[in-house]
Amino acid sequence: MTDATTIVDAAVSAEPLDVAAHLAAVSDPQAGAIASFVGVVRDHDREADGRVILLEYQAHPDAGRILHELAARYATDGARVAVSHRVGRLAVGDLALVCAVSTAHRADAFERCRDLVEAIKVELPVWKRQHTATGEATWVGLA
Repeated sequence: MTDATTIVDAAVSAEPLDVAAHLAAVSDPQAGAIASFVGVVRDHDREADGRVILLEYQAHPDAGRILHELAARYATDGARVAVSHRVGRLAVGDLALVCAVSTAHRADAFERCRDLVEAIKVELPVWKRQHTATGEATWVGLA
């Protein structure tokens, strides 16, 4: 690895996400740690009135560029980053976000992975519409 920014992949995609591909993408002989996060669609939410049956993600046209910029923030000093956010209609159990970060040491990998996921939650212009078994569909997190 070099000290240059190493973003292996940063994508907003309608295609199913592949955890193994993200892990393989950041694999490096100099990396002693790979930390990952997998966001999965669940069947409940405290904001939902009833059981959640699917989520519908929509992204701003600049979301891909912004995700790349967020990844670059954490892909420094030899760290490697692969991160993808899904858009479209996702069923319970589908993967919405996959993030993998490799670094020389585990504490750094954990910290960068968590910080990147938290930054995505706050800064990435992707919005979620939650559909419930009662037939309701509501946007989540719009204020």
